[in-house]
Amino acid sequence: MKKLITIVLFIFLGPVLNESKAFGQATDLEKYNVVWDSPGRNSSGSMPIGNGDIGMNIWVEENGDLVFYISKTDAWDENGRLCKVGRVRVKFDPALSVTDGFRQELKLRDGIIEIKSKINHQPSTLRLWVDANQPVIHVEAESAIPVNCRAEVELWRLKERPFAKDDDSHSGSGLYQSDFKPTVLPDVIVPGNSPKIVWYHRNTRSVYELGLKNQHLENLKGQSPDPLLNLIFGASLSGKGLVRDGKMALKSATPAKQLLLSITVVTAKSDTPQEWITQLEKVEHKAEKLNLTTARVSHMSWWKSFWKRSRIFIDGPPETGTVTRGYVLQRFMNGCAGRGGSPIKFNGSIFTNEPKPGDSPGATETDPDWRRWGGNYWFQNTRLAYWPMLATGDFEMMEPWFRMYLDGLMLSKARIKTYYGFDNAAQFPETMYWWGLPNNGDYGWNNAKPEPANSYITRYWNGSLELIAVMFDRYDFTQDLNFAKNTLVPLADPLISFLDQYWQKRDANGKIIFDPAQSLETWHVAVNPLPEIAGLSFLLPRLLALPKTVTTESHRARWKRILQELPPVPVAEVRGVKLLRPAESFSKHANTENTELYAIFPYRLFGVGRPDLEMARETYNQRTNHHNKGWCQDGIQAACLGLRDESAKLVAARAANINPDARFPAMWGPNFDWVPDQDHGNNILTSLQFMLIQSVGDKIYLMPAWPKNWNVSFKLHAPKQTTIEGEYRNGKLNKLIVIPKSRLKDVVNMVPE
Repeated sequence: MKKLITIVLFIFLGPVLNESKAFGQATDLEKYNVVWDSPGRNSSGSMPIGNGDIGMNIWVEENGDLVFYISKTDAWDENGRLCKVGRVRVKFDPALSVTDGFRQELKLRDGIIEIKSKINHQPSTLRLWVDANQPVIHVEAESAIPVNCRAEVELWRLKERPFAKDDDSHSGSGLYQSDFKPTVLPDVIVPGNSPKIVWYHRNTRSVYELGLKNQHLENLKGQSPDPLLNLIFGASLSGKGLVRDGKMALKSATPAKQLLLSITVVTAKSDTPQEWITQLEKVEHKAEKLNLTTARVSHMSWWKSFWKRSRIFIDGPPETGTVTRGYVLQRFMNGCAGRGGSPIKFNGSIFTNEPKPGDSPGATETDPDWRRWGGNYWFQNTRLAYWPMLATGDFEMMEPWFRMYLDGLMLSKARIKTYYGFDNAAQFPETMYWWGLPNNGDYGWNNAKPEPANSYITRYWNGSLELIAVMFDRYDFTQDLNFAKNTLVPLADPLISFLDQYWQKRDANGKIIFDPAQSLETWHVAVNPLPEIAGLSFLLPRLLALPKTVTTESHRARWKRILQELPPVPVAEVRGVKLLRPAESFSKHANTENTELYAIFPYRLFGVGRPDLEMARETYNQRTNHHNKGWCQDGIQAACLGLRDESAKLVAARAANINPDARFPAMWGPNFDWVPDQDHGNNILTSLQFMLIQSVGDKIYLMPAWPKNWNVSFKLHAPKQTTIEGEYRNGKLNKLIVIPKSRLKDVVNMVPE
């Protein structure tokens, strides 16, 4: 039974205190460090690490070579693909042993990978880390005996090659046509004899204007700068005591017991390569001024504060260890890629592994840049990396995603004005280049209509509403009026305005008729689809409740009118039971989304603490599609409905569904997409968070979907700058700390007893 918590007493008797301490020790972060005692064979056996923008896939091969890929969140090539920056191979002479005391450990709390082994039976240690505060990779080596080292840059884009139609799935179909044969441009190694290797990839051409031409937007040429042309990404490799060894490598001048390799990685728009080199050198010099120990301590401090921000540690039945590991490692991967120049890519982030033959017609083992579904952002998939950042308090990691849409807003408005003549209206497509245009393959070659020819996304515009929903929660959590005024409202108003101007028909009662329409990708023909109606019903009252200092009278008048004109959320009696429905009418079934459940999540109109809970639960029980991998959100929706056993079962099964072809436990997938599948892992985060905390208005529902036999220690964020910290063990809530204390009165106790 629900009851309002008005006071919390902390009465820690001796046995209870001891038990609490033991629980804290058992759930320490170090327990989830990833440790290997043998080498890897290839990138599928790699361990990821990053600083939020620059990433590495690291492994030690059976011959003792240390190998790693370098990646960056904004390393976009001329074809709009997110590429690797390069690969580095480090050889030691004598060789690093992979049998004598070998231990490779990801130290989560420090953001460092440490490799301990032997060289000639003497101890050696490698530390690899990507500086959390500088765009620099550090490889530190220490050995009890002097050793020689050779570090070689390995590149695969060495000459221009054709870009096949089936390369990267949708990247290829978005480029290839009869009168345009795209190619992949080669990297450039900067010539010289200095003890430093510098290389870069420069986009001397761009597919941007191809999109404008294909999509009948040539009138917009020059209105927005080409996002790809003259973009350069690359890096420099240097190290103390190293000398040049040919065009691509450095080697030790003399054997030494200590070695430091530094790799500086930069992406920038530059008119000439020399301008980029000059900028790279400035970054190098700034980093070189820092004492290495000081930089490492500062780096470790960033990661310690990251982990201190929030936590979920579970123990109890055997499956809880796997669930906690999945939660911790996925949050780590978000931290490694969430602060960069571009948003997290759903299909592999910056940690993609090389494909195997057979993964796709265009996949080859020799192309580390390959990823299924290519370089576009697919909203349905991308969103799932950002929902859990609210409860973890990782708000700064949401900024690259919001910024992508803000930066593309002007182009979007111009595109909609060209197509429809609508004023102050914007729309972002489901499959989108990061500058805001639809994927050419989905839009269609020789398509004369404004909507994409791909029927799966012809009128798939619901992503705009869910984007607003995530932004609104970001505002509710932080109470940041600057964010509301300069990000939320500037995006929300034109996105809603487009829907308002597109659907002009009204029924006899003055209600909007959403026709023509579709219900997500599943029902290609629909009238009054639930996702659009639920989304607007969920958002418009919240927009109207914003402080008047961040909205205008015309905003509020339009939002109020649309709200009054909305038809009800589709509900119908099915086999004698009242259920939510995908739309008022729907046909042409083509995909496997449970579109009717969008009224539960992401648009939380039904669920714990809300009306018609039993109807919503029955709708869930009778859902057509039962999925628990990739982008499917059954577990999140079960948690929103307070289904304790169902939520626990689904999240445990998802966490246990690891990739058999990858060594690192959070290299999920490929599922529907590519490795590591960011949808799969982030579903674990959001499910567990909703199992522990749900907010409805001012109320905070505590543990509404938590199973009784799972012990947990947690700290999560909630609206109104609130944090909830608790410990539940053996059926009892032993600790609850609510900050600020004034929010304690809003907590509704749903702790399982």
